[in-house]
Amino acid sequence: MIAAYVSPDLVRRLVPKRTIFAVPSAGLAGLALPGCECGSVPIAGRLVATGTPPAAALTFLLAAPAINPVVMVSTAVAFPNDRMMVVARFAASFAAAIAVGSWWARRSGENLLDSVSDVHQHHDSKMERFIDVASRDLVHAGGYLVLGALAAATLQLVVPRSVLDSVASNELLSILVLASLAVVLSICSEADAFVAAGLPQFSLTSRLVFLVVGPVIDIKLVAMHAGVFGRAFALRFAPVTLVVAIISGVIAGQVLL
Repeated sequence: MIAAYVSPDLVRRLVPKRTIFAVPSAGLAGLALPGCECGSVPIAGRLVATGTPPAAALTFLLAAPAINPVVMVSTAVAFPNDRMMVVARFAASFAAAIAVGSWWARRSGENLLDSVSDVHQHHDSKMERFIDVASRDLVHAGGYLVLGALAAATLQLVVPRSVLDSVASNELLSILVLASLAVVLSICSEADAFVAAGLPQFSLTSRLVFLVVGPVIDIKLVAMHAGVFGRAFALRFAPVTLVVAIISGVIAGQVLL
């Protein structure tokens, strides 16, 4: 409904021009335009091309797939006995988006407009757009849920239990392993909570890191960032985003879980 009847241009109109206010405003706009991480990349490119401060557009790019209502509800369903996981995921993801957006705002000498590729706009009717997004998201999220569940089940069955328990018992190692798994699996943010719930040996903090990292940086997103904003941008953006997401997830996990 939101994809069909609420224009992404709303973000551009609502976000203040001053970067200090634009970054948090763009982060909160992620609540209004829910969608997967794949959809947020072209929208961010379009925002930059239409005059939105680049730092704000990048903040929206990170926040939209991570803190939107669909993701929060799916997290609550996946962790019915750990309700604070929803709060921790929101706090860590929002903080990571703001931190990365603020970091880019300090790079005042760089302009994303020089590297943004052409982002085509669709002119379908609202009903056609509604049907297209609903069907595509159902197949997209459902497919990634099946693949993610298959990966989690494979880990449980193929990897010896003693190895999993050994990794899970080392908090630092488990955090790094699940962060790496989030990057490699590239699971849709609307389905990743169910995959994390299927890894009960690991601590809540390490699973939170998995949920924070996945929506903001993975293999497919690096490719999309390179395609929309340029390869040089992707090579700088990916490692910073990964480190910030891990730190944010660890801090939120230690404080809230």
